[in-house]
Amino acid sequence: MTRVINFSAGPAVLPEAVLTQAADEMLDWHGSGQSVMEMSHRGDEYMAIHAQAEADLRELMAIPNNYKVLFMQGGATAQFAMVPINLLRGKGGADYIDTGEWSKKALKEAQLFCAVNVAASAKDRQYTYIPDPSAWRLDADAAYVHICTNETIGGVEYHWTPDTGDVPLVADMSSTILSRPIDVSRYGLIYAGAQKNIGPAGLTLVIVREDLIGQAVPTPPSFCSYAVCAEHGSMYNTPPTYAIYIAGLVFQWLKKQGGLEAIEVQNARKAALLYDYIDASGFFRNPVEPTQRSRMNVPFTLSDPSLDAAFLEGAKARHLIQLKGHRSVGGMRASIYNAMPIESVRALVDYMQDFVASHG
Repeated sequence: MTRVINFSAGPAVLPEAVLTQAADEMLDWHGSGQSVMEMSHRGDEYMAIHAQAEADLRELMAIPNNYKVLFMQGGATAQFAMVPINLLRGKGGADYIDTGEWSKKALKEAQLFCAVNVAASAKDRQYTYIPDPSAWRLDADAAYVHICTNETIGGVEYHWTPDTGDVPLVADMSSTILSRPIDVSRYGLIYAGAQKNIGPAGLTLVIVREDLIGQAVPTPPSFCSYAVCAEHGSMYNTPPTYAIYIAGLVFQWLKKQGGLEAIEVQNARKAALLYDYIDASGFFRNPVEPTQRSRMNVPFTLSDPSLDAAFLEGAKARHLIQLKGHRSVGGMRASIYNAMPIESVRALVDYMQDFVASHG
């Protein structure tokens, strides 16, 4: 069997050690005589898996005790609505920083529930940078300030945490969560779809400060309420049990790598390897402001777009897949999440060098 090198933006590559362990435990988890997929979510075996996953996540991210960890469903897209539903708390509006496609989707959904103040936008430069916080037009009475810490499509990443004063900072961290240490206490709420750095699609993480829940006005449907989810330990309805199990294995794998400090070093090395070659090549180009480039998603274009199809065909012949850029921007994109080994990034750079030699 030949394993491909998968540069997909999500669902994305998972650690091989995790996949191997899951395969070994597929029919019989720890002598239980059943697969995790078959377990009652109320049974002792699954409850232990669930509790360990939360404990490991809290350890990895140093999540303070006054924050709830919620295992939810619906992806980050569902959170575009759940955030205003739960966090407006009777206020009339919220601030959004527009840095790309996912920021735009989030603010568009929020407009169904409140007045949205676009406090800053990178549209003027085709979403290739993050506006300087000194120019943000924040509203002191806003219910919250929303950012997307990494635009998966455009490849723009916050490498700092904005200071929003007493207004809670809300972050869509779908593609950067667990890629480096962060100070969770600087955020009111963090949410993330799992299918990039955490596990299979179907699981969504929400990390929310306790004082921000239970004040939704009007009262939301139970399924959309953070307070209800927290009260029931993420088991108001049947949670995505197998996805949580895989996420738990990923958390354990991260701990074995040395935690988020160590994985950040690896991620920085991988990103530098690829960006340095792109910048030096004279053939490939990345349009993002260098200080704000994403370590997770690297978009790039060829000097001659007519060669795009040939580039992708040649990559596939070398088992390098999912390099085509998002349909909204074109070009190429290499997603190099935590589980992507540096050897795989080297294989991509080697191919890019060979392609330039034959087509440049």
